Amino acid sequence: MSKTLIRGAQVLGGDVQDVLIDGETIAEVGTGLSAEGATVIVADGQILLPGLVDLHTHLREPGREDSETVLTGTRAAASGGFTAVFAMANTHPVADTAGVVEQVYRLGKESGYCDVQPIGAVTVGLEGKKLAELGAMHDSAAGVTVFSDDGKCVDDAVIMRRALEYVKAFGGVVAQHAQEPRLTEGAQMNEGIVSAELGLGGWPAVAEESIIARDVLLAEHVGSRVHICHLSTAGSVEIVRWAKSRGIDVTAEVTPHHLLLTDELVRSYNPVYKVNPPLRTEKDVLALREALADGTIDIVATDHAPHPHEDKDCEWAAAAMGMVGLETALSVVQQTMVETGLLDWAGVADRMSFAPARIGRATGHGRPVSAGEPANLTLVDPAYRGVVDPADFASRSRNTPYEGRELPGRVTHTFLRGRATVVDGKLA
Repeated sequence: MSKTLIRGAQVLGGDVQDVLIDGETIAEVGTGLSAEGATVIVADGQILLPGLVDLHTHLREPGREDSETVLTGTRAAASGGFTAVFAMANTHPVADTAGVVEQVYRLGKESGYCDVQPIGAVTVGLEGKKLAELGAMHDSAAGVTVFSDDGKCVDDAVIMRRALEYVKAFGGVVAQHAQEPRLTEGAQMNEGIVSAELGLGGWPAVAEESIIARDVLLAEHVGSRVHICHLSTAGSVEIVRWAKSRGIDVTAEVTPHHLLLTDELVRSYNPVYKVNPPLRTEKDVLALREALADGTIDIVATDHAPHPHEDKDCEWAAAAMGMVGLETALSVVQQTMVETGLLDWAGVADRMSFAPARIGRATGHGRPVSAGEPANLTLVDPAYRGVVDPADFASRSRNTPYEGRELPGRVTHTFLRGRATVVDGKLA
């Protein structure tokens, strides 16, 4: 079995240590380790993290392979330092049966670039009317534990209650796309000064906040877990903070783009900035950063949403919502959270590996960098600075909001159970 010695890395941004990988496992962590029989990676000045885990990825397969496939999406994930991703259910057909989630799970096994854990739909066809086969999906080979109608909100309170009660039996979690549909009909961007000046339909913050308030109360009532997808407003932060203070079992995620970008960018009418939920105000961005720092928001999740060129290169009103994010996520978090002093690298490891793995029950991921643990690891050069060029992406789609923007940091190596999937910044 092959051996790799990572020489002189700052483990979680702390002490400089050597890490010896033997086969699929971390064999030893220390200083002055022997390199006999091992491939040596000199990691001076680099940060060694546990492999990143994304709880919110759209891989599009089956059905929209023109946007992304499990293979291209997991290649993008590895490039961004991820060793596990959770694939959302809004595929064609919808992942609302054991058969479809097992197909996605099998495709992930075949890709070899990162582990893929399917997310099951909450309702049949994402239609919000009838519970999907939650138990069958959990009992399948895919072992689904996270359920979401992401892209649509489970807006019926009775259906949401039943879903929370059902998944409680096996320790599952419902991940809610918080959007009251009647408050967002015709909405094109955040409701505020910019939408008024541009004459675009406004997407009010209360459309998100009202669903979160309802769902944390439902979770408290039935004693179940609820996870809030892509939280985007300062008001939502306060509701989650209040819920946690009451002991409600709620977790929440924020996307990298909501940590950096604001609705002012929509003035360009460039559809690359059209996303769901929409880009919010500077006040919201600052509140989200503070909440991620203090733990009110538990994790960063990419909401990687690939679209083909023709679905974005069109007028604003007709454009699809979404941004790719797997390959830039860590750089955006470095810029917004590490370089601002809000998080250290150990905090990044918690928000992007330990916590998402814990929420999603990702076995073998989000583990300490210590002897005997699976060698799922990410090596990052924080001193690197580079301009984002989507032509370099491994993703099949190019709808990034960061094209031409300089971002810090670069993933130099990614290891999935000891096998290098990225070497010197390139896919292996």
